[in-house]
This record gives sequence, structure tokens and C-alpha cells, in this order.
Amino acid sequence: MHEVELIKPGSFAPEDHYYPRVQNAQLHPLVRFFMSLSNERLAKRYCHLHPEADPDAVNELLNTSPQFFKWAGADLFHATTEHGVRRNVIIETNSSPSGQKSMPYEDGREFGGYQKIIERSFLPLLKRRLPQGALAVVADKNPMETRGYAATIAELTGEDVWWVHCTADNNRVRFTDGVMEIRNDDGWVPIRAAFRYVTQQPWNRIPPLAKTKFLNPVLVCLCGGRNKLMAAKAYDFFNAWAQDAGLELKTPETIWDVGKHEVPLWVERMGGVAVVKVPYANAGQGVYTITSPRELDAFMETEEAYDLFIVQGLIGNRNWSSRTQGSRLYQVGTVPSKNNNIYVADIRFMVGAAPDGFYPVAIYSRRAREPLAENLEPGQDSWGMLGTNLSVKHEDGSFTTEPQRLLLMDNRDFNKLGLGLDDLTEAYLQTVMSVRAIDDMAKRLVNSKGAFRRRLFFELNPDDVLSEEVI
Repeated sequence: MHEVELIKPGSFAPEDHYYPRVQNAQLHPLVRFFMSLSNERLAKRYCHLHPEADPDAVNELLNTSPQFFKWAGADLFHATTEHGVRRNVIIETNSSPSGQKSMPYEDGREFGGYQKIIERSFLPLLKRRLPQGALAVVADKNPMETRGYAATIAELTGEDVWWVHCTADNNRVRFTDGVMEIRNDDGWVPIRAAFRYVTQQPWNRIPPLAKTKFLNPVLVCLCGGRNKLMAAKAYDFFNAWAQDAGLELKTPETIWDVGKHEVPLWVERMGGVAVVKVPYANAGQGVYTITSPRELDAFMETEEAYDLFIVQGLIGNRNWSSRTQGSRLYQVGTVPSKNNNIYVADIRFMVGAAPDGFYPVAIYSRRAREPLAENLEPGQDSWGMLGTNLSVKHEDGSFTTEPQRLLLMDNRDFNKLGLGLDDLTEAYLQTVMSVRAIDDMAKRLVNSKGAFRRRLFFELNPDDVLSEEVI
């Protein structure tokens, strides 16, 4: 794979930017109908289902564009309480989400969600005052999608677009007086705006804010898009504000700023069942499901680079979920298979934000490798039943995926999830609330001169190792 490529208009080919099975899939009629609904209709339905919600607040939420966080994907579990109250629970929110290659598109509309994001969220950024330079897509993985974005930008702007493989150990990207420059074979090229899909510690090579306009700026990664610790605090701040409007961002109970030696105490407090996370890892890395002393011991023996962790309530089966404040949560899972197995499956909900508010972009689901057990056997690996991320990291640091566990929103897979229109509406609102929460945190961390409030950030996120990484 070349580290730098020049993508020209007219180069978009569906077979290069979608999984093969997606090209032959038909979007499920219910999902197609949901995607066609306006924010006004979705707000009306949500308020009908939630009479406690203030209609004005719901409409304001959906129809107001965030300042920094314009493109996101939330991962949600479909869960239920011991009283049978079902809810969509936010597990994390991603500031460089995958998903386009997994979303069926309509005949004759092969640009699909690629065009939605670029047309409605990226191109409006180009109307602002920007430095002189070219356009680029910077990425550290997922070339199938990121080249698709580059080809779409080229098609819609009529300009050549640079695609850059931007990892921490290459020297293809630098910043001069706040302007990103990329190095090709002929020298350094200034960039006025860039679509960013840099997922692994992006703050160690891209500053939180820059003169080059990014979708999204690294600021939102630090404030929750790639930082689970700050996301938990952002969600908490949001819920404090939203309770008067009858809104609530639903998440597992989360304990933040946990030193490693404290982890066993919090796991014990949750009944010996919990999830421990490295706050700054992603793609399924740095997540430890704890359901037994053996799994806790295995975590304690790991060597992690960072000082702080978060501990969350684990959403398992009815006989082995975390004991947390409020109701215990259990996985709803898939419709039983022919072998009568139920699998944990998450929902990835991708949204964008245009100048006039949010819009849904893509949805897909991922199931765990192994079926959900009623009762845990001694020595059983809980991650196999609960881990849904498709990414697999190789020893050299590169990633591959396991698309066989992907569930599409098509006529074959969607029915396996047991979801309805109201479930999708709930997932959409929860995703939008999570984006709003992180964007509100980002706004708190920018001063009146438009500069990153570094000292306040590290008071909220006191991790010495992280502080050395942020450029």
C-alpha cells in the first residue's frame, strides 16, 4: 500500500469501497423507511414514546449543528432490565467511525453515505476562511472506506485529493504554523482542509486544533470521541443539563479515574462482574470483560502504558450481569438461531451534522463470535460471548477485520436483530445525545481566542502518560 496517493475525479468504483456482499444486498424496507424520515417526524415519534421529554428540547437537539463534532458513530447494546424495560445503551462514541462499506445502497446511488457525509458535512467547511492549499484524506487504517471518501471529495469538488497513510511512525505529515503539510515524492504540500480517519492516538501527530480545517478536529477525540474517560464525564454533564428537558443519555454505570490497583475493589463492588477499559484504546483493543477471578488476575498481569482506567457495568445475561446502581441490564441479543443460540450484537449508528442539524448516515451490526451462555462455566472466556468489534490487530500493529460476523441492514440479516422502527429511533436519539455531550465538552475546552485549554483538560483527565502524547 502506497503511503501517499493522488485520487482524481471519476475514480469512485463501488467494488473498491463496499464489501462484496453489500453490493448485492437490498436495504430492508423498514430501515429504508426510517432513513427517509425527517427530524421533525422522528422527534414527534420520540416524544410520543417519551411523554416526559420536552418537544422543544428534542427538536432543538436534532436541528442544531454541533460546533466541532460533525461526524460520528455510536456503538449501542440493545438491553433490557429485570422488569423487561428495553433500552438502547451507549457503549462508546467514535469520532472516526467505520460503516460506509457495510451499508447497502440503492440502485444508481453507489456513492451512498459517502456522498451524504461529504456533501452535507465536509463541503460546508470549505466555505469558511481557510489557508491556501489542497484537499486531503488522512488515515491510519481502513483504506477501503477512506479511499472512498477521497474519491467522493474529488468527484464533488472536481479537485485532485491527496490520500495519506498517517501513522505515528511515518514522516508524511507535519504542521507549519498550524497548517498541515503532507510529503509526496516532490516535497511538502500544504492542505487547507482534510477528512480525518486517524484512530490510534491521533493527538500524538495532529494537534487538537489547527488552521487546516478537519472533519473532525482532534479536539473531539480528546473530549470523548477517542477518550472513554472524558466521554463518561461529558455524558454525566449532559445528563445533568438534560434532566429538566426529560432527556437522558443511557450508559452503563461508569467509574472513572481508576488506578490499576483500585480495579479489583470496583470489580468487587459490581459483584465480581465488570468491564475494565483503557480509556484511549479503540477497535476492540484495551477492553477487558471480567466475570471471574481468573479474568481479573489476567487483567492485573497485563502491562498497560497509561495510568488511569474506567470500570463499567457489564451487560451480560440475566444470571451474570454487573450489580450496579439502578436496574441491572441484560443483553437482548439476536433472535435465536436454528440451533437455538442467541448472540450478543451491537448496533453501530453513524450520523452526520449539516448546518441545519443532524441526519442518519449508516447502520450496521456486529455479533460476537460465540453464543450467549445462560450460566458461566469455570474458565469460560467471556470476551468470546461479548466482544463484537470486527477489528483484529496483528503483531506488526496492522489491522484486519472479520466480516463474517457483520450483520447488514438488508432483507436477510436485519430480521435477526429483532429491532423495530422505534428501536432505530431510540438509537438515533441516543447517538445524537452522545455527540452533543462530547461537543459541549469540546466547547468548554476552547478559550475565547479559539485555543485549546490544555491545563483544564489535564485537570479533568489527569493522566501523565497521555499528557506527554498530546502535541
